[in-house]
Amino acid sequence: MKKSMVFVILAVLLLAACVPSGGVSIEGAWGRSVPQATMNSAFYMTIRNPGAQADQLTAVKTSACAMTELHESFMGADGVMGMRPVTGGKIEVPAGGSVELKAGGLHVMCMSKKVALDPGVKVQATLTFAKAGDKTIDIEIR
Repeated sequence: MKKSMVFVILAVLLLAACVPSGGVSIEGAWGRSVPQATMNSAFYMTIRNPGAQADQLTAVKTSACAMTELHESFMGADGVMGMRPVTGGKIEVPAGGSVELKAGGLHVMCMSKKVALDPGVKVQATLTFAKAGDKTIDIEIR
């Protein structure tokens, strides 16, 4: 093989190694069913990152909600559970690891719902990651 061909192959392999893999995956996405009069709900899921670099979930958008926020549950000084936006507005997804968004912990808050969130309904959402970019998923309401 000619030296120039070997150089081209090595250059292509090197460039491929530098491009983010976008390997973040989302599993078990579901949302909480709420009565018609209730305007807010929450979405949960597990986010896996098999990559060598940490990533961050920075936003979630869905036409099912007027707005969404990344939230965490916390225990107040008075012993009452509360919810608040996550510090810095991002949820860290560790390299080679995962983060679970679950009831009583991290979650996506759906505020001012625009559709009925009844059991069996599926809503589409786009999750935005700092490195992996946008991932569109279906969220099943339970």
